[in-house]
Parts: sequence; structure tokens; C-alpha cells
Amino acid sequence: MMNPIVSICIANYNGQQVLVDCIASILVQQGDISCEIIIHDDASTDGSLALLSERYPIARYPSITVLESRENVGFCVSNNRMAKVARGDYLLLLNNDAALAPDALVTLLAAAQAQRPPGILTLPQLDWDTGSLVDRGCLLDPFYNPLPNLDPLRGDVAMVIGACLWIPRSLWWELGGFPEWFESVAEDMYLCCRARLAGHPVQVTTHSHYRHRQGLSFGGNRVAGNRLSTTYRRRRLSERNKTYVMVLCSPALRLWLTLPMHLLLLALEGALLTVIKRDARLWFEIYANVFKSLVAEGRGLWCRRSEIQASRVLSVACHEKSMTRFPHKLRLLLRHGMPGIR
Repeated sequence: MMNPIVSICIANYNGQQVLVDCIASILVQQGDISCEIIIHDDASTDGSLALLSERYPIARYPSITVLESRENVGFCVSNNRMAKVARGDYLLLLNNDAALAPDALVTLLAAAQAQRPPGILTLPQLDWDTGSLVDRGCLLDPFYNPLPNLDPLRGDVAMVIGACLWIPRSLWWELGGFPEWFESVAEDMYLCCRARLAGHPVQVTTHSHYRHRQGLSFGGNRVAGNRLSTTYRRRRLSERNKTYVMVLCSPALRLWLTLPMHLLLLALEGALLTVIKRDARLWFEIYANVFKSLVAEGRGLWCRRSEIQASRVLSVACHEKSMTRFPHKLRLLLRHGMPGIR
């Protein structure tokens, strides 16, 4: 296969129990769309590599390529490495704990060919266990917390999650791919915000779907027993990286209005959680880390912001259409109480 239409990129770390479902959903796709599957194994300590070698030998599955990393490098580096060797006109980033509906590629390709200009796409996300709708892409609140879009009539969104993200390979490199200094978490938000600022749409399809075992690959990010659950590492990266995206991608007026409020609320949130849970680790590892990172990366962030804003074509009014006014964290707190952090 010299010229695949799409390169499906699967970042894998200890995904032995889920990889077969993910790959099987690709191999049964409708429409005879030529595709290659690239799997980056991020120094897994389970039997992932043995599974791939035994179940998908290159003699039988020449369209599957496995990249083996000697050290754990994270989601951003993993996907950038796969994009470098990809040959397809489009990239589809797919989590190892996700599976496509049989008509997913046909649906995404048709939607991509209709986009003017080309942009980022996703499918409606369904919960793996219940089959219920999780989101149709996401909007963003004033502090860059993702809010699931559940409106079937809304196709344009602020961002789509990296568990199923379709993008022209040329646009991926035009935007610079994932920022490797993010490590993991909110890299999808960054890429989508950059695309929108540059005038490229971020949309969700009307039809098809993908199923996702939410939170399995990185911990947290889902409601269990009507309570939110997350991890120290995920929360640390999430709070830091969302703040980075706010600094880099917000229009100037919104940034100077919301950044001071954002930092004040983060400090209050961190102090209250630390006192209530009697856990100083919360403050130092998650919340203080945001302030330290902003100081350490301040000059670099400002230079990157200048470059990004210089290429902006999206008007402030259009930017605001994807933002909600009510803070999503407060909505979650009222609905589910304080999150459990492990």
C-alpha cells in the first residue's frame, strides 16, 4: 500500500487488555478505505509488544507498523513520532481504549472532504459500558475547562478530545503537532484552539460514533458512583496545561480579564481542598505547580503567544461562540461534590 488515505495512530502504554478491541474495530471498517495503522508503544511493562507480535505479524498485517520506545515519553511525543512516519493524507488519533463504529472512517472521510477550509473532526463519543452519549465534542468555559456538547444540532465545537481526533496531515504540521512540553493532557485543547484561531473549523459528525473506556488509559476523567475521580498526576497536568492554553490562545482582552481571576480561584480552590482533605500534597503538587510553571515558562509562553496571535484570523466574536459563561467546575461541584484524588 503506497498511498493510504488515512494513517490511524494509536499511542499505547500497557494496553494489552484493550488493544485487540481497538484494532479489530479498524480492520472491519466499511467502504474499502485504504489505511495504515501505526502503534507507538510507550515502553509498556505489560505484554503489549508480545501481543502485537503474536497476533498481528507483519507477514499477515503489512499495514500495521509498531514503533517501540525505550523510555516512557508521554502522549504528545508518541503522536508526534507516529505523525512523522505516517503516509496518509489524514491522521486519525485513536486511543488504545477506544473502538470505532463500522462506518466511522466512511463518515469521517466524507465530512473531511466537505470541510472548507480543512479542519479537525471527531465522532460522537459513547461510553463503553453503557452506550450512552458522553459528548459531541466540547465547548470551553471562561477558564478553559471542557464542557461536553450534547446538542445534536451543533456541529461546530471548541475542541475534540484526542481519543478520536481526525486531522489532515498537512494541517497537523502547519500547526506544529502536539506541544511536547505539555507531556500529556490538554494537548488536544491546544491543537483545536490553534486550528480555530487560524481559521480552520473544529467539528463533530452527525452520524456514526466511537466507544471509549473513559479514564482507563490515564486515570480519572469520569464520574463513578455519582462522584468525580481523578489522580494527582492527571490533575497536575490538567491545571497547568489548561492555563498554558489560556495564555497562548485567548484574545488579549479576555486574557487580561480572566487570567487574574483564574489564578485567584485556583489558589482558593487549592487552599480549600488542602485544608478540607488535610493533604498538603494537593497544594504543592497540583496548585502551586501552576504558579511555578508560569514563572519558569513565562518568557517562552509570551513568545509563543505572540507567534500564535500573529497568525490569528478568527474574530473575537467567533471565538466567544464556543465559550460558555458558567464555570464548569462549579457545575460539577454542585452536581457531584468534591472530587476524589488518588
